[in-house]
Order: sequence, then C-alpha cells, then structure tokens
Amino acid sequence: MEHNRELGDFLRSRRARLTPDAADLAPGPGARRVPGLRREEVALLAGVSTDYYTRLEQGRHPHVSEAVLTSVAHALRLDDDERDYLFTLARPRPAGPHRRRTARAARARPAVHRMLDVLGEVTPAFVTDHRQDVIGSNRLARALITDFDALPYRERNFARFVLLDPAARERYENWDEVAEIVVANLRLVAAHHPDDTRFNELIGEFLVKVPEFRAWWDTHRVAQCAHGEQHFRHPTVGSLTLHHETLAFPADPDQTLCLYTAEAGSPSAEALALLASWSAPSAPAPTHAPAPAPTRKEEHR
Repeated sequence: MEHNRELGDFLRSRRARLTPDAADLAPGPGARRVPGLRREEVALLAGVSTDYYTRLEQGRHPHVSEAVLTSVAHALRLDDDERDYLFTLARPRPAGPHRRRTARAARARPAVHRMLDVLGEVTPAFVTDHRQDVIGSNRLARALITDFDALPYRERNFARFVLLDPAARERYENWDEVAEIVVANLRLVAAHHPDDTRFNELIGEFLVKVPEFRAWWDTHRVAQCAHGEQHFRHPTVGSLTLHHETLAFPADPDQTLCLYTAEAGSPSAEALALLASWSAPSAPAPTHAPAPAPTRKEEHR
C-alpha cells in the first residue's frame, strides 16, 4: 500500500506540472480547478478510460501492463529517469535474495582503488554505492570535496556531506542546485531499494535535520546525478568550474564512478593543477584502500 501511495503521489505531481498547451490539448470550457491536467485529460492522452486512470492514480490497480505504463509516460511527457521511476513504482520487484544483499556494506574492488590512484594525478574521482556511500576516493577528490576516508565509517556518504555538513554550503557555490539533484537521485534510488533499512534511516535523518529536504522530497523530482557543471569555492585555490560525469561498472551495477574535469587551458584547469600539486604527498606512499567496512556486529557495538 505504501508503494501504491508513492505511485499516486508521483502521477499527481507529474499531472500538476503539465499544462494543456504543453500537452497539445485545448483548455476546454470553464475555469480549471487543478494547476495542470485533469485526470480525464491524461486518460484521453494515454488511451485508457478515466476510471482506469483514476484507479491507477489511487493505487487501486495492482496489475498494469507495460503498454499502459508506456502510454501514461508518454501522456505525462516523462523523461527517461521519470519513466524508469514510474515502471519501478508500478511494478515493484518481489522480495528476494537481491533485496537482502542490499543491506550489506559495499566494497570497491582493489583494481578500482588502483584506478582511482592513477586518476588522482590529474582529476578528482570517487566511487559510491546506491546509497551514495563513498567506498573509494583519490587524493584529489579528498582535497577538492572532503576527506571521506578520515570520517567515521557511517558518515562516508556523499549525500550526507552535501546535505548535513556546513562545509558543503561553502564548498559549492551552487549548493542549492547540487543539493536538489542529490535529493532527486535519492528519490530515484528509493524506488529501487524500498527495503534497504540503512538507506531509509538516512532519508529519515535528512527529513529531521535538513530544513529544505521535505519540500524537495515532496516534489517527487527524480534524476540521476549523471553529468553536469558544478561550481566550487576552494579555500586554497579559489573558484573552480568543473564538469562532473558518472560512469557505471558493469560488474558492479550498484556502484558508480564520479569524476571531475576542467576545460583545457581555463582558469579552473590551472586551479585544479595547483590543487593537485598542493595535495601531492611529499614522498610516494603505498597504495591503500580505505579502512574496510565493519561487520554488522561491529556496527552495533
């Protein structure tokens, strides 16, 4: 039932943002009592009955075909991330071994840590799991953002840093934009991992501690932190405008690599090179992975 409520809230939020003009519909007679499309208008665009769509929006239609979901996604002008979210909410995966595995702490493979060290000579990079726990980072990422390896195990989380650490509001010149896309990504992940206890605890903490979080969460915006421009204000090298890109690991589908680059010859490239020089160790140090995640028993001591 909770899943059905999320589906209804999402459909209503997408319907409310879509005007008749944007949907190529005549506005119709009389004053409109809703900010966006009426249910009957979405049903018309999707090629289903108003009753059928109403039951879908109310969470009273447990078996929805792929064809209907595709039509509804098209009617509501959903983008790829929103379409994926719709399908996930409407057709949740049954509980099983995969769900149980999501509660375990993720670890990056040794080869991934070596790759991060190589990238650390030229570009900041780190690896996260689906919760946005940082499970690997290079020295340049730690110098640019924060030293995740130095944090207590349960605080090594990118979303936690952005939303809860006061330093993040100083580090990101466009903090609001970064925070909103982080929340949109959390909303997307929540649909795929509804039974992840640690993830749900993290969301609960944000709801309590971050004043802006509930308003962002309730918009039902969903998006991947796939790529984009971020503006940093670093205390040592000044302002940097960097492009971030995230890459998936086919062998580890719940892990992603996030790296930052600067336009060649730009002031940001010079600042990044200065940061690399400033953060370089005085003598070569052996490669090492972050301290391993504690066992479940150790976490609760």
